Amino acid sequence: MKSEDFELISGLLKQRSGLILPKDKVYLLESRLTPIAHRRGLDSLDELVSEVRLKRKEDLLSEITEAMTTNESFFFRDNKPFDLFKDSVLPQLLESRASRKKIRIWCAAASTGQEPYSLAIILKELSVKLAGWNIEIVGTDLSQKVLDKAKMGLFSQFEVQRGLPIQMLIKYFNQVGELWQISEEIRNMVSFRKFNLLDPYTLLGSFDVIFCRNVLIYFDQPTKTEVLEKMRKLLPNDGTLFLGAAETVLGITDKFKPVQGQRGLYSTADASIEVIEKLRAV
Repeated sequence: MKSEDFELISGLLKQRSGLILPKDKVYLLESRLTPIAHRRGLDSLDELVSEVRLKRKEDLLSEITEAMTTNESFFFRDNKPFDLFKDSVLPQLLESRASRKKIRIWCAAASTGQEPYSLAIILKELSVKLAGWNIEIVGTDLSQKVLDKAKMGLFSQFEVQRGLPIQMLIKYFNQVGELWQISEEIRNMVSFRKFNLLDPYTLLGSFDVIFCRNVLIYFDQPTKTEVLEKMRKLLPNDGTLFLGAAETVLGITDKFKPVQGQRGLYSTADASIEVIEKLRAV
């Protein structure tokens, strides 16, 4: 791929999604965009880039953006965040929200839904303890294609084998031909909507917990700061944020701080000592 073509596409991706594509990732761009060229009856990636340069059609720009920003996901990824949610964050919320019995959770960049569905399974396992509570899980992504898959809750044998305990598969999934569909009961616990993390957050409402794992690594520092500071505005002082193991807020924003000893878990900078101690308790 010619350097000017790479600059055009990488600039487009940065503008539309925040994704920073290093020059050593040309192979990734070629592997994901060549199928788009073929689907559109074009002979080469060069022709696809020419189409972008000359016509700037919104459907094509969206297809390219979605192809480059769709990342793999799997159930209970890394385990630790889900253990922290169940054993540390949730008990603190059940105590502090006892009067209103309502909790909202946001999974940003939810992809095909494994992360929000993993949280829904955890909550379902605790259904006796959570009787009378209204707990809403919202999963968002900028790709309508992956959201459509997430809403259906249909996964391949390979996908359900990645991180999902066999007892959970038997309990919460039904086999549909060669695929596995998560139960309607679990699907109804999660709502999905299209959302770009670069857009205004005003229509999302407030949340008690935000999962934004393995997303910031694709952004430059100013974009990371912007996203984190917009997320902070959606959280109360005792709200919590989960980031990926390779991500941090240090040197990026002072609106959050790591919870000592709890990898990937962040409190707001305004959290009380009491809240922080409860999050560290497990």
